[in-house]
Amino acid sequence: MTVQKTLNIKKGDHVRVLSGKDRGVEGKVIAVLPEADRVIVEGVNRIKRHQKALQPGTTSSIITKEAPIHVSNVALLVEVDGKKVTTRIGFRRDEVTKKRADGSTYSAHRSVRIATRTGEEI
Repeated sequence: MTVQKTLNIKKGDHVRVLSGKDRGVEGKVIAVLPEADRVIVEGVNRIKRHQKALQPGTTSSIITKEAPIHVSNVALLVEVDGKKVTTRIGFRRDEVTKKRADGSTYSAHRSVRIATRTGEEI
């Protein structure tokens, strides 16, 4: 039985790179690879690949694309007083009221991601 890893960084989050050749660069997370603990951030860790012409009549080319970086090398960005600052991610359980199909309601809990620096929901 394999356990699916979960990462605190999600697709669509805005992050800042903390280390490596692209240190300080900010970008949006394009993809999350939880099995490898890596994320792909747009405009970060760009590599070049030579694409071979696979069909007659097409030409070979050099393609530039983003490569994955380790999730520990990025930090989530939140806006505080008009500035973008990095923060860690925490979780809070909020009580919510849900409705059943028959129209009755009940109380349940929902887990939400919060920015530890501001306490606001992400």
